[in-house]
Amino acid sequence: MLSLQVLDSDAAQRLIPGLRVPLNLAIYMPLALNINPKKYLQALFLACQNMAKETSVSPSELKEFSLYNKHIDNLQQLSGDYDAVIICLGGKASSLPELTNKLPLRTCRGVIAEFKLPSDTAEKYGSQSPSILSDAWLAFQGPCTVSVGSTWQWKSDNHDPSVSDEEARTAMEELLPKASAVYPGISKWDYVRARAGIRAMPPLTANGSLPLLGCLNDVIGERSNCAFWLVGGLGARGLLYHGLAGKLTAKAVISSDENMIPSEFTCWKAIKASR
Repeated sequence: MLSLQVLDSDAAQRLIPGLRVPLNLAIYMPLALNINPKKYLQALFLACQNMAKETSVSPSELKEFSLYNKHIDNLQQLSGDYDAVIICLGGKASSLPELTNKLPLRTCRGVIAEFKLPSDTAEKYGSQSPSILSDAWLAFQGPCTVSVGSTWQWKSDNHDPSVSDEEARTAMEELLPKASAVYPGISKWDYVRARAGIRAMPPLTANGSLPLLGCLNDVIGERSNCAFWLVGGLGARGLLYHGLAGKLTAKAVISSDENMIPSEFTCWKAIKASR
């Protein structure tokens, strides 16, 4: 159950000294987590490997979970090796020739800036203090490191994670005033670097912005012995949706039945693709 606490300025500033609370109101989520995506995915992969080993009842019924790093130019290169393939490429899904101009994804490039507290600064960020979500978010990784984000550049096709000096300056001009408005202490932190990524945003529907799930065989329009499936359009909510999206898709793939997925996640097929 999600726990929320409504705090006034005094209570919020006890959690985060120096925090500005313009409306004398803040929402505190004691169980909220700030996750390092790379470490999380590494741990998730290890957990899947362990589960495969634990559920292998005998050597003759061995279950295997492996990682293969292989470049492909099109989906048909996989069709002879697998019964089913689930495509989870985020904003790059549309770069596959079979899916070009067929997915209603809205791409958005975001830049985040990383800061560190100078070593000679006596005042550290509290180990029990939470991260901050406002017009900009401040994700603290320990007492001396913070990431501030994020910018929104719609319809960008720039997938390069590196950020030019000019793009970094523009991002800082946008992010620092927003961060300083709630946490003025950010001015004491030193800028380290900026990095960027592409969000693959789903279309806006009457049900909200939901991920794109489902079988792609009809979308691709090519006959194959391999069934292709999609998990995409998670946008900036991948952590929120990935467990549910994965579970629903796995059930549908195993049963070869797209109807196992609620129609709210598959109705995107009736929406005109973004170009």
